[in-house]
Amino acid sequence: MTESNGFLYPSKWLSKASAGDRVSCELRMRIISGEIESGTILSENKLAADFAVSRSPIREALKILASENIIRLERMGAVVIGLSEKEIEEIYDVRLLIESFVFERIVKIDTNELIKELSKILEMMKVAIKYSDADEFSYQDVLFHETIIRAVNHSYILMIWNNLKPVMESFILLSMRKRFKEKYEDFTRIIKNHELYIEAIQTKDRDLMSKSLHDNFDDVQGKVEDLWISQRMLSKGVVQQND
Repeated sequence: MTESNGFLYPSKWLSKASAGDRVSCELRMRIISGEIESGTILSENKLAADFAVSRSPIREALKILASENIIRLERMGAVVIGLSEKEIEEIYDVRLLIESFVFERIVKIDTNELIKELSKILEMMKVAIKYSDADEFSYQDVLFHETIIRAVNHSYILMIWNNLKPVMESFILLSMRKRFKEKYEDFTRIIKNHELYIEAIQTKDRDLMSKSLHDNFDDVQGKVEDLWISQRMLSKGVVQQND
């Protein structure tokens, strides 16, 4: 694929990606940003020409995006569906469930190494803010939460996260680029909230983690407490069954 300043997805994140992955990452960003509108017909031949690749990587990319329900496959191409407001809320619902479930597992393990790793990532986030690097900040932000999820060594939770990650990553990239331009002062709050995450994990304080979840997601939707309570009930149910 030829390089272009018009690409929305960071090229430095794609050094080891296949041609199909490169196309899917860029198309996903264009669809989620609204640059490619719902209802748009995507032609395999035109996409192959636009991205300077054969039709095989284009088919691979379209299959990936179809599995995420943001396009519908058609003969020799696809139709863009996009994401509804309800679907966006559902994505955050799943992320909240994952992170609250993971914390319930974290309170039962040694977190010393995790704290060190998260602290390093947080410092990289601060450096990215200093140099107004929205893409690097977004990368470190996603890595921060993924590091927490990986710490509990739960293969199915990780599988759900990996399925969610590409769309979530696109949202974060677009959001952080906008914030760096329009709401730079907001990053003081964002850093403070990630410090709260670390403190909650270090102290294994459920109330503190609940607060950090509120602070992180309340501007997206107001369902954190219901999800947190539901997850605690699920967790207790698992414990009772194991007993």
